[in-house]
Amino acid sequence: MLHNIFKKISQKKQPENIPTIIADIHEKNSLVLAELKSSSEIRLEIRSLKIADYIVGETAIERKTVSDLVSSMINKRLMNQLIQLKEYKKQLLIVEGSLKEMYKENDAMARAVRGLIISIINNYNIPIVFSSDYADTAKYLITLAKQQVKQKSPPSLHAKIPKTVSEQKRYVIESFPNIGPQKAQKLIEKFVTLENIFTASEEELKEILKAQAKSFKELLRGTG
Repeated sequence: MLHNIFKKISQKKQPENIPTIIADIHEKNSLVLAELKSSSEIRLEIRSLKIADYIVGETAIERKTVSDLVSSMINKRLMNQLIQLKEYKKQLLIVEGSLKEMYKENDAMARAVRGLIISIINNYNIPIVFSSDYADTAKYLITLAKQQVKQKSPPSLHAKIPKTVSEQKRYVIESFPNIGPQKAQKLIEKFVTLENIFTASEEELKEILKAQAKSFKELLRGTG
């Protein structure tokens, strides 16, 4: 078979900086994930996340449908999730669906949800985005990912080789389980040196690590 040597072979040029969206494995059956998979603008990774439904750069995102928001408010699961989001430098809550439709059904519930929304913004300092549906949610996530690339904002110091002493200390602290950039920075600000952090008592560490102080000390001792 003869080949036409004059025929140009066209190849798609891959974008140099394709942003990554990390999705929790529990989102695998969601329509949001299907939208993200079909997008050529981002790279999708599916992992088992202990915190958040999605991670985009330094931002941890919790996604709730309107019905999820109400049920998690009633069983108080939402508050624990919001506290966990604080492990990351930035947080975002996406509420998917029409709150207006729910409001006309139950005035008492409407007031409760309004109060919850204000509390999340004021007391937890977590911004909220209201999306119309799963496709709109995916568009918000993609837009956020693309902005992260423009800002060149890595998810943590473990995404690059640390150069300064301060970065190296954070790198070491972030290597411990369940210690993100925010807690690592607080530990360094309080104790200054790695030696001070490692030799601090469990009680001293509790101010920042809370219940994790015990497991942190056990790991250092090799008894965990």
